[in-house]
Amino acid sequence: MLNWDDYNESEKIQKPQQIKEAQPVSTEQKVETVEENTSEYSPVEAGERAKQAQEAIDNLDTKQGEEELEGLAGRVQVDDKAMINCRADLNQLVPFKYDWAWQKYLDGSANHWMPQEINMTADVALWKSQDGLTADERMIVMRNLGFFSTADSLVANNLVLAIYRLITNPECRQYILRQSFEEAIHTHAYQYCIESLGMDEGEIFNMYREIPSVAKKASWGLKYTKEISDPSFTTGTEETDKQLLKNLIAFYCVLEGIFFYCGFTQILSMGRRNKMTGTAEQFQYILRDESMHLNFGIDMINQIKIENPHLWDEEMRHEAAQMILEGTELEIQYARDTMPRGILGMNAGMMEEYLQFIANRRLVQIGLEEEFEGATNPFPWMSEIMDLRKEKNFFETRVIEYQTGGALSWD
Repeated sequence: MLNWDDYNESEKIQKPQQIKEAQPVSTEQKVETVEENTSEYSPVEAGERAKQAQEAIDNLDTKQGEEELEGLAGRVQVDDKAMINCRADLNQLVPFKYDWAWQKYLDGSANHWMPQEINMTADVALWKSQDGLTADERMIVMRNLGFFSTADSLVANNLVLAIYRLITNPECRQYILRQSFEEAIHTHAYQYCIESLGMDEGEIFNMYREIPSVAKKASWGLKYTKEISDPSFTTGTEETDKQLLKNLIAFYCVLEGIFFYCGFTQILSMGRRNKMTGTAEQFQYILRDESMHLNFGIDMINQIKIENPHLWDEEMRHEAAQMILEGTELEIQYARDTMPRGILGMNAGMMEEYLQFIANRRLVQIGLEEEFEGATNPFPWMSEIMDLRKEKNFFETRVIEYQTGGALSWD
């Protein structure tokens, strides 16, 4: 790998040779060079630029644009639309085929929030206090900020570089754009927490490469986006369609549907104990967004199955189940790493049962059988946090379901 020292050394070596080989250029040669470089361009006076633009439009070759739109002519009918491999014009948003996708876009837009709206003063004081948090509590805060600060970037990259291009339904694409923006807000929120608390940014942002339990989760997700992020990757065959379906299961059911739950439970449990309430509030808003992302992804996966039943064969069902169970095992290992001892009213054993309960839900949501018989939710308050609507914030600092002015109801 090159570094700047190597670059400078090579530059020093090359300079004497460059000086030796350089030959003086005569005035005539300079004039010829200038004329050669400017032969295709002549300055245009300000008053002539509009005329030149008009001439360019009059002579515009529309062939390329017509080829791009070939086969997309005419008004789009609902039956023309499909989740993948659709030839209907993607620029025509309506008529809607999937009303649920448009409604999720509206809901996400109505619940817009920004990290700076949340007061971090109490968190800063507690973090700087010598006896404010135990060593185990500090590790949980740092480890979770380390994972989430890069995890949402991985999700956003997958959305922008792969999913948006390969999903061929405009109302779903509209929500994917909204989700991408929300992932950016989440990354901003984690950075805001890290900066407010005065943490070592290099240490936190590199945990996904340096801490094994964090690195494993990131590596697991990246293997499912490597191929479909290639600009030359296209769907249209059974093999490539299955690759896309596996990517959706990996990122929606596992990364957003399992990998976030241990860390979110830990941070929200701190908030319930009046510790790190600003950070916990950030996580609460993020959890609301991620819950909607998860539901959207599951609806999209199930719609692809309905429209392409041949993809959901026995092999694909087995692989989908294994992906969810692998993700569950990785999150259990993460729980053991971050909670070597009981803390915040929970321990690794309780978290393992909770993750098994979550895994059962993810399996059932995409039409598969439960794996962990009798698994229950040891943290019912997590469901309450996600289900609260239009009430005072769980940490009593602001209204939880923040809505933009145009979406507020005064009834």
